[in-house]
Amino acid sequence: MPTLGLLARWIRGHWSIENRLHWVRDVCFDEDRATARSGHAPQVMSALRNLAITALRLAGVTNIAAALRHHARDPHRPLITYKIT
Repeated sequence: MPTLGLLARWIRGHWSIENRLHWVRDVCFDEDRATARSGHAPQVMSALRNLAITALRLAGVTNIAAALRHHARDPHRPLITYKIT
């Protein structure tokens, strides 16, 4: 029986990752229709998307789509989020 509890936690953990990262990448960045398909481009673009999502989450953002729109309106906002300026 302890094995079923472990399996249930693993499944919940998997869906937690799916909901917090993969779904956001699919919906907010429309990753399924990305055109980068050769060489290292797909992996690099995926890493950049993950970096953007992680930076926003570390900044306390809960709505990634709204935060992306907010940051897209002013080129200085992403620099402030990354503490570059």
